[in-house]
Amino acid sequence: MNNKVELCGVNTSTLPVLSKKEKEELFIKIKEGDTEARDRFIRGNLRLVLSVIQRFSNRGENPDDLFQVGCIGLIKAIDNFNTEVGVQFSTYAVPMIIGEIRRFLRDEGPIRVSRSLKDIAYKALRARESFINKNSREPSMTELSKELDIPREDIVTALDAIADPVSLYEPIYHDGGEAIYVMDQVRDTKNTDTNWLESIALKEAMKHLSAREKHILDLRFFNGRTQTEVAEDIGISQAQVSRLEKSALKQLRKYV
Repeated sequence: MNNKVELCGVNTSTLPVLSKKEKEELFIKIKEGDTEARDRFIRGNLRLVLSVIQRFSNRGENPDDLFQVGCIGLIKAIDNFNTEVGVQFSTYAVPMIIGEIRRFLRDEGPIRVSRSLKDIAYKALRARESFINKNSREPSMTELSKELDIPREDIVTALDAIADPVSLYEPIYHDGGEAIYVMDQVRDTKNTDTNWLESIALKEAMKHLSAREKHILDLRFFNGRTQTEVAEDIGISQAQVSRLEKSALKQLRKYV
């Protein structure tokens, strides 16, 4: 996608970049109903859409589709942006574009969510956007619950249900060098250095056991057999199995 020049018939290499002054002047005209200024503002911010859809390049989606959906998010941001809030347009527009793309991916994705949950979730998202526009801050779940007259738990469940799955290979930080991905921040509680060293120590300790002792421990602790079952398997008494097992474990503790 990075090497693609055209998206939806738009030559991305020729897209204009608006200065801060130009944006301010165009927004004044947009608020007055100037459609030509609105079209020019949209075209002047298409590079913003391009930068956002690159975050979703590893999803296997058609770049043209993502670009079109991103443009819808851009238009919504233009229509709802309040110049009196005191933030840059890009600061407001990027979350709107991301939200629109994520909604598209949720609706078209492999995970199916019931219509009732989707309805509650989208009502909550619309109420959230409206609340942010009015108060310039994120609403709490309690505030959303009161606004929609829907139980707080139902809103949380609905928003969790439509949450977009995150790829382990999605970059979360990039400083110009190597990127840090989600998988770099996920702790592996199984294959830790401690477990690895303990596994090596156990293997070394097992070398000090006799073949019969190794066989008994293997049947008892790796195959889940009882002492009686082990006794029947190798042809000795249960008491002998018990003594051999205790002796083998004592040897292991000495060397581990």
